[in-house]
Amino acid sequence: MSASSWLRIRAVARRHAFVLRRSPHRLFDITIWPLVDVLLFGALGVFVGGRGGGSLAFGYLLAGIILWHVVYQSEIALSTGFMEETWSRNLLNLMVTPLTELEYAAGVALFGLVKLVLGVAVVAVAALVMFAFDITEMGFGLVPIVAILLVVGWIIALFVIGVMLRWGSGAEALVWGMLFAMMPLSGIFYPIEALPSYIRPLSLALPTTHAFAAGRALIAGRGLLWGELGLAALCSVAVGIAAVFWVARMLAAFRARGYISRYA
Repeated sequence: MSASSWLRIRAVARRHAFVLRRSPHRLFDITIWPLVDVLLFGALGVFVGGRGGGSLAFGYLLAGIILWHVVYQSEIALSTGFMEETWSRNLLNLMVTPLTELEYAAGVALFGLVKLVLGVAVVAVAALVMFAFDITEMGFGLVPIVAILLVVGWIIALFVIGVMLRWGSGAEALVWGMLFAMMPLSGIFYPIEALPSYIRPLSLALPTTHAFAAGRALIAGRGLLWGELGLAALCSVAVGIAAVFWVARMLAAFRARGYISRYA
């Protein structure tokens, strides 16, 4: 990477940081929402554990919601970063600068990593303070699981950006829809055997399903399931290739058909 490319990437990240500082309400995603999730699922875990569910159900709920915020924060940061440009009608300005699509995506992803660290830290600290649950007790196995979930969040964002390039910012509802559809399908709190049988094949195709299965194994003290992590990585590669192809096709159509007029 050249020095000029790195400077442009940093400029994109700093621009989005400036928008965040000037709009405090945008901190909701990395402050209030994580606290609400921890309080809701932590209290549910205490209730279920007190009714005979045991500490395992409590661990599944809190570990699941903390790991889910890795997907949530990475997807929201990248997709809403693009939507910022459509809301401010700034896409035309970006297209006439030396900034490349890859540099722009890298800059938004860099800023998104900062938001992700802050958001997940809020969830983890809240779980520790409110319910004495320490996610770091899962050990080194957290690292590959978090890495896969981070990549999955970016992949979902690419699909959403492709849809917005083709059909406009009205498709931004997919930012929330795709996330909350994947949440139950991925079995973040339970094995997919709890799902209806006709839904399970779809769940098995999702990389998040295998990543969360590996996380539950750590909570249960069964060690890291490398087989599940391998499946999660393979699914991520396959879906990631599809996401890049989708965005490239939609970007080509965006330019060829003059869809920039929707945003400028």
